[in-house]
Amino acid sequence: MRVRLVTTYLLLLLLVLAALEVPLALSIAGRDTQRLVADRLADVTRFATLAEPALRAGETGQLHAELQRYDEVYGIAAIVVDQDANPLVSSRDGLTVGAADSAVRRQALRALEGREASDDGTIWPWRLDPFVVAVPVGRGGEVIGAVVTISPTGRRVASVRTAWSVLAGGGLVVLFAGIAAAWSLARWTLRPVAELDAAAHELGAGDYAARVPAADGPPELRRLGAAFNDMAATVADSLERQRAFVSHASHQLRNPLTALRLRVEDIGVDLTDPQAVEGHRLALEEAERLGDVLDSLLTLARAERGSYDLADVDAGEVAWARVVAWQPVAAKRDITLRYVRPPRPLRARAVTTALDQALDALIDNAVKFSGAGGTVTVRPAADDGGVAVHVLDTGPGLTEQQRELATERFWRAPDAQNVDGSGLGLPIVAVLVEASAGRLDLLPNEPTGLHARVWLPSP
Repeated sequence: MRVRLVTTYLLLLLLVLAALEVPLALSIAGRDTQRLVADRLADVTRFATLAEPALRAGETGQLHAELQRYDEVYGIAAIVVDQDANPLVSSRDGLTVGAADSAVRRQALRALEGREASDDGTIWPWRLDPFVVAVPVGRGGEVIGAVVTISPTGRRVASVRTAWSVLAGGGLVVLFAGIAAAWSLARWTLRPVAELDAAAHELGAGDYAARVPAADGPPELRRLGAAFNDMAATVADSLERQRAFVSHASHQLRNPLTALRLRVEDIGVDLTDPQAVEGHRLALEEAERLGDVLDSLLTLARAERGSYDLADVDAGEVAWARVVAWQPVAAKRDITLRYVRPPRPLRARAVTTALDQALDALIDNAVKFSGAGGTVTVRPAADDGGVAVHVLDTGPGLTEQQRELATERFWRAPDAQNVDGSGLGLPIVAVLVEASAGRLDLLPNEPTGLHARVWLPSP
């Protein structure tokens, strides 16, 4: 945008320079041409005055001498022709009026018609041909001949070229000054826009403390910056209130839920009716499920607050510890939980306990959905300049569309509605991994199942 704005400024500057310098350059060329015409007409008129009595008397010696001295002093050739445009006297030997289409003959013929004749051209910087001026010789309407001067234009052309060069140089100076001024003006104008763009990206990435300086740039952009800061503050306050509400509500509900569960357990001691026993068991399971949901909400609320301590961990050792912890659960469900040890220690930098919690959620899902006889493999490895921990299962897996939705809160696959879970496991993993500057990838496993990959940067 800055380049387009500077380009617009420069186009306007070029138009202004062209509107000023082109007429001035034309005026300079026209002025020098008029001066040359005036000088030559004065000289030729004087020669015509001398030539008229000389031609009538047939005594042209003095006229010839005048023309020669004029040519020697000024380097301007002169020739006197009769009524048929034949040379009578010239300042140089062999000087003629040339062919029928020559400029000298054309001007001589015009003078023989009784008119003052001067070159119709202008002294441009690129002109090479001489400048021709002619006047008739005679009086009382009688024309007995004409005087023609042939002036070299080198000096005049050099003068015009110099003037044009000065104009061009001044224009370039103004142009470069305009470029510098336009660039500075564009930077001053667009700096608030760039700051606003950067702050908007930071806000979109989750940095709700991002603000823009609202004291620079045009007034309109300053007002826009102030409005953005107000909006960002409102959004941050709203999200903080929402998280605080979730955290407080989950925490407050946890205590009465625990008390309710204890009371339900106490009621089950005296139950003898099979239907009452089954209802009691279902009530306990629902209370346990509700407790899991509240715990997940508390974890997610803490994870989204954005205040983390980063630590260097051995990803292989953390993964091995989690596999050992989940072995009893996997064995109870007839699931083979395998660990592939890496050939060397794999150091990763992550939020404290983020990898532990992420692997707990991923292994829990893998064990839960693999089914009896299934296999879950946990494999840490060096990958893409960092460390990746792969969790692969042999369950039903997810479609591409389902993998895109899996990190949304409370989302569950259509065929998993009856499976225990809160729908918050993968969202918590995504938040923790992103806070560690890593990424969570959900990929299909071959031939069946889900391949979850947690990538973390190396320290």
